[in-house]
Amino acid sequence: MQISEGDKLPQVTLSKVGESGPEPVESKEFFAGRTVALFAVPGAFTPTCSAKHLPGFTEKAGELKAKGVDEIACISVNDPFVMGAWQKADGSKDVTMLADGNGDFAKAIGLTMDGSGFGMGTRSQRYSMLVVDGEVRKLNVEAPGDFSVSSAEHMLGQL
Repeated sequence: MQISEGDKLPQVTLSKVGESGPEPVESKEFFAGRTVALFAVPGAFTPTCSAKHLPGFTEKAGELKAKGVDEIACISVNDPFVMGAWQKADGSKDVTMLADGNGDFAKAIGLTMDGSGFGMGTRSQRYSMLVVDGEVRKLNVEAPGDFSVSSAEHMLGQL
């Protein structure tokens, strides 16, 4: 079942690359007590994700934070090393890169997609959500192949 606005996010262990390697990130702790703009991409370094989605949130980071967002995070079904390399390649210091290596978060919120036709296996759908203290306040799920409602610009309009 797909998560909805008003639902609490599930407890899942994610990861990110820290200074000494991969670090666990507990979802309940990460989202607790603050406002997070979370966006999900099917894969790091993929065309739309690299050309539009991540750059949009990077460019709009100041505006999002000025409207009350404490943290901006990107999540993908990739390993933490890939997410860390994507961050270095893109220069997105204002975006926390979260690895959902096994797709546990995507599965728990009911937002997976089958990327087998592209050799990608089970991945996350493209979406954005505004999370306040662990509760989904806004949820913007893209139709397959689209990129509009999950953009930073769309989220800015919702704040």
